[in-house]
Amino acid sequence: MDWLLIILTVAGLSVFEIVSSIDNAIINADVLATMGERARRWFLLWGLIIAVFVVRGLLPWLIVWMTTPSLGPLGALLATFSSDPAVVAAIEESAPVLLIFGGTFLVFLFFHWLFVEEKNCGLRSEAFFSRQAVWFYAVVSILLAALVWFALQINAMMGFAAVLGSTAFFIVHGFRQNAEVQEARLKQPGISDLSKVAYLEVLDATFSIDGVIGAFAFTLSVPLILIGNGIGAVVVRELTVRGVDRIRSFCYLKNGAMYSILVLGTIMLADSFGFHIPAWLSPIATFAIVGYFLYRSVQYRKNGASGTA
Repeated sequence: MDWLLIILTVAGLSVFEIVSSIDNAIINADVLATMGERARRWFLLWGLIIAVFVVRGLLPWLIVWMTTPSLGPLGALLATFSSDPAVVAAIEESAPVLLIFGGTFLVFLFFHWLFVEEKNCGLRSEAFFSRQAVWFYAVVSILLAALVWFALQINAMMGFAAVLGSTAFFIVHGFRQNAEVQEARLKQPGISDLSKVAYLEVLDATFSIDGVIGAFAFTLSVPLILIGNGIGAVVVRELTVRGVDRIRSFCYLKNGAMYSILVLGTIMLADSFGFHIPAWLSPIATFAIVGYFLYRSVQYRKNGASGTA
């Protein structure tokens, strides 16, 4: 991997981590506003360390290790920098399993947003799909059945990984639904700062899963994922403290994050089935999608209009 591609990959990972963590930053800011100064400082310092080095560092390493157990823990961390033919072969053999798991998770995540979640509609089609929420479960069920059917023709483990991807989505979705209930409760008087910090740490871990899984569409290198997602997490923490109102004003950034998730999930699924995907496509697509919806947000702020494309 040459230096230009490394820089492009890290930049793409950082941008994706930032835009996919917008909701997390807003919730953090809302809860932090109800906490004491000492608890806020603790969360912003130690919470950042936990977010970067524990969650966003440990999770991708565990995923690579679990999908390629023959590498061992250290081998999983350093695998993508190794020139050992045996290591390269092990990664290539296990990559489709990892990619179909992640791709299924991300595509399910996109369709849930498109059909079910409340949103600022940046495209005309989004308003149409929001009125068809009842079709979400039918769409993802048919999609999962098709993925498993075609995966089983190649490798039974790929089929199982697709099912695990859907399972991971529904588990994470359940945690997030509960988080919405807990957020409202934590804003009530009488709740301790310790409870709020614990809630924010769990919530941060839940939201980080999107960024970590999506990162594998950029690279299988755990160190690069750690660097890119770590930079993004630091920026999100800074925005949480200083710029959350500004984030809210960019009303279509969440749309950009979700369309990036769709593209990255599709890239992972295609790659898992053997289609050759250029390494530069994921970061370039992320820049283009996020840039477009950032432009739309800026135009919306300037014009004060609610028209859709």
